[in-house]
Amino acid sequence: MATTLPATENAGNDKSADMDEKRDVMQDFDVDGLGLPPDPDAHLTPEERAKIDKKLLRKLDWLIIPWLSFLYLISFLDRTNIGNARIYGLQTDLGNISDSTYSAALTVFFISYALLEPLTNILMKRLRPSIFIPSIILAWGICMTCMGLVSNGGGLIAVRFFLGVAEAGLFPGVNYYLSCWYKRSEFGARAAVFFSAAAFAGSFGGLLAAAIANMHGVGGKPGWAWIFILEGLFTVLVGIASYWMVHDFPDNAKFLSEPDRIRVRRRLALDGQASAHHEEFDMRFFWESVKDWKTYAFAIIYMGTDGALYAFSLFTPTIIKQLGYTATKANLLSVPPYAAAAIMTISVGVFADRTRQRGLCNIVMALVGMIGFCMLIGSQKAGVKYAGTFLGAMGIYPTIANTIAWCSNNVEGVFKRGVTLGFVIGWGNLNGIVSSNIYPTSSAPHFYPGHGTVLGYLTVFLFGGSIVTSLLLRQENKKRINGQRDHWLEGKTPEELRTRGDKRPDFQYVV
Repeated sequence: MATTLPATENAGNDKSADMDEKRDVMQDFDVDGLGLPPDPDAHLTPEERAKIDKKLLRKLDWLIIPWLSFLYLISFLDRTNIGNARIYGLQTDLGNISDSTYSAALTVFFISYALLEPLTNILMKRLRPSIFIPSIILAWGICMTCMGLVSNGGGLIAVRFFLGVAEAGLFPGVNYYLSCWYKRSEFGARAAVFFSAAAFAGSFGGLLAAAIANMHGVGGKPGWAWIFILEGLFTVLVGIASYWMVHDFPDNAKFLSEPDRIRVRRRLALDGQASAHHEEFDMRFFWESVKDWKTYAFAIIYMGTDGALYAFSLFTPTIIKQLGYTATKANLLSVPPYAAAAIMTISVGVFADRTRQRGLCNIVMALVGMIGFCMLIGSQKAGVKYAGTFLGAMGIYPTIANTIAWCSNNVEGVFKRGVTLGFVIGWGNLNGIVSSNIYPTSSAPHFYPGHGTVLGYLTVFLFGGSIVTSLLLRQENKKRINGQRDHWLEGKTPEELRTRGDKRPDFQYVV
């Protein structure tokens, strides 16, 4: 039987009421038409239901977020510790390898990492998170350990390539995974807490590298080699533990009771998410993502923030060392900017969830980062440059999590969202190739080419892209409120309605 929405042509000043009516119709359809089990709390009062929901959300937060954040901390530490190792003589000890060879080692990581990311979410859905995530952690832990055993530039390049292969699935996979557990108004803060681990990794990585480097000469190995070996072995242990610590998707997660699994799926359905329904993979979802303009809009925005991120994280110790500090002090001085970035990341995530103004958050934080890099370019004073690294970090890091949350909020359908996140994150990380080659030592101590490139990324892609995308989403929301998209549902069956995802006229984009 075909299902249609209430007509809106004569809505006049009742547009918002009409939109509420549309949502009511579609929410009832979502819950009753997805084949979900009966509501276990149907007999309870609204107050009792709210109390149960709050308790459930707290349980999800404690059992999902901390371990995944820890995994990303390890991941980011393992991919960027080469920047810490460099200032302890890595290039000299590997046969005086050139800057171009060192840059090649950085570059190949991003090639394998970015190219595989669009495929990893599909693979995780098929293998289950509890199998897929621990497996890739074990793989990159082994690669990281091998980095401490290489003896020349070629070996370093080869291991970095396979490190990218192994790490490709974690960041897009976890963001996709979180979007299958939380409502759109809850996802941003959790994604921000998860990604803040990257900032903490930058902070913690400097302290850890400074401590491990004191093992120079132990076992005939230089200090930088021990940074890779010890962190790699620790990653292997974390991967083994993850077989018990990583949980599956809501429909079969073992840490939840059956009533709680139903509650999770129903709360997602009431949020208008098809994640509440079990989907079988179909290439149609892939092509829907490819044809959606939002895939490219968010890829451009993420390009601006991710290209800046990797330039910053890979070269901060080198930049600070050029201000006149020793290698150890440079690593230690890299800690405070990252700590400030972590705090700002979580703060922006919470604010964006509450206000649903993700585009505005990106625009403001991009301005902060742009000011920071203008300070790095325009001043020759060490104090001003160091302050610029603070603003740079605080402007870049929050926009990573916020952009991923913004994209996820606006793409509906389990597989379509997974494919879109893979494309967006993969394209963003591919720009690490540029980031790896813009800070040669020959440009020290001012690093104008590097700082100028990062400033361009922040200005054109992050700042400009966020403004354009926000305006386009607002325009589309207005059309839906005015009833200009209601014709999409004419004559559609209930099953066809369900699969419309973010193409349903009641679906309002987060701007």
